[in-house]
Amino acid sequence: MFSYLYQLRVDKLLLWFYLIWYLTISTIYFSSDVMIWLTAAGLALIVGFALLLNNTGWPINFSTINRWQIMRFFLIPFCVSSYSILIRDKGCILIFPPDLKTNVIALSTMGCFFIFVLLTKKYYKNSLINS
Repeated sequence: MFSYLYQLRVDKLLLWFYLIWYLTISTIYFSSDVMIWLTAAGLALIVGFALLLNNTGWPINFSTINRWQIMRFFLIPFCVSSYSILIRDKGCILIFPPDLKTNVIALSTMGCFFIFVLLTKKYYKNSLINS
């Protein structure tokens, strides 16, 4: 894990921030309504398959992309669709909840992850130099 965080590029860090934001807000606004999650899963399958086709063509050539890319093709549409349902009628401005507390919680979670990545990069770099 430390090796992964040490090599983490800005583009992947931003994707982690998206996931952390999603997980934090969706935990706060969680709904046990099964239809929300089934609808999100259905949309994720449809859109994910379209993204996979867009990236590889037909027939699908799985060897041209890695498994994490494939996972993101399906996970991102799931997150987007479930997020939009969860924050509906909550008074959000774009993707931001109306209350400061919820925004601070989400941003703090992202900040903690960022600090952890920075500390890992510093520690791991120092351990490589000292080895």
